[in-house]
Amino acid sequence: MNKKMIMAGLAARPVRTTVSILAVALEVTLILVVVGLTSGISYETGKRTEGVGADIMFQPPNSSLILAINNSTMPIALENKIKEVEGVKAVAPVQTLVNSSSGLEIIYGIDPQKFDAVTGGFIWHKGGYFKATDEIVVDDVYALAKKVTVGDQVEVLNHKFKVSGIIEHGKGARLFISQQTAQEMTGMVNRASMFYVKLNDPDQVNTVIGRMEKVFPTYGLRPLREYAKLMMSTSMPALDAFIETVVFVAVCIGVLVIFLSMYTTITERTREIGILRSLGGSKRFIIGLIFQESAVVCLIGIVLGVGSSFLLARLVQFIFPTLIVMITPDWILKASFFALVSGVIGSLYPSMKAAAQDPVEALAYE
Repeated sequence: MNKKMIMAGLAARPVRTTVSILAVALEVTLILVVVGLTSGISYETGKRTEGVGADIMFQPPNSSLILAINNSTMPIALENKIKEVEGVKAVAPVQTLVNSSSGLEIIYGIDPQKFDAVTGGFIWHKGGYFKATDEIVVDDVYALAKKVTVGDQVEVLNHKFKVSGIIEHGKGARLFISQQTAQEMTGMVNRASMFYVKLNDPDQVNTVIGRMEKVFPTYGLRPLREYAKLMMSTSMPALDAFIETVVFVAVCIGVLVIFLSMYTTITERTREIGILRSLGGSKRFIIGLIFQESAVVCLIGIVLGVGSSFLLARLVQFIFPTLIVMITPDWILKASFFALVSGVIGSLYPSMKAAAQDPVEALAYE
């Protein structure tokens, strides 16, 4: 009987029910897509950084794990001092730039010979390294997304470059230009954003980092073997705070919409509630009825929201192939839980109000 009453109540007000379901779906979608986008970009960038093949990343003091927000640079002359540390095999200075016109693309300014000594070299699909300052190397993901090949022109940071080569993705950045060009574009001559360090024995990473800390006590020294894990939000308080803010805003949306929907429903169904109370319906029965209606709305909204999140993720990756939206099972569960919680909180006061109504007054309500 409860089931029929719940479905009849929802069907009697289709517009309000639809709006409530869409609001819950929006809450779930907002959480999954925003968290999936931030986590996806972080993880994918971390995996590409690991893929460089270096053992240690050497960064300026107080640098962030997120390379895109680092503005600090170091004298390129530090390269020679790093090489003097026992256990260091090769060092490659890198100047980073960020292109945000089509997603978030990290550009590396490199010295090909030094970069190859650390990474072991690229896997080439076509072409080769840049021979001039107006040439650029792109990875296969970027080439496919932009539909470019060797010899084509691309515009990056208001500069036109000719594609000299296409490489297999996974070696740090998607775009590579000469170190000289990068320094000229940033106005930071003889400076580097970071150094990739290759060791004689990769198993001695912690030992060599200990030696380097004595020589460079204020600089950032990060082992690259588990860089992708470090990039996840649990290791980055700022990113974690951002995700918590998004979740809080989404839950607030859900609570407010469910509250307004249930409160208005209670007002409109005053006579109906009075009849139920006069027929012996207890306060617990009325409260349970309201909560169950809210739960049905939330469950339908959750299913719709999860489905919409996957569709939106595909749409984002179709428009921006270089962006990754990582929707994980644990966040699907979290988003579903938050949606149900918002339904419970939003329907709490309306259900209490409904249960507290006097049957005689309710029956006389017009």
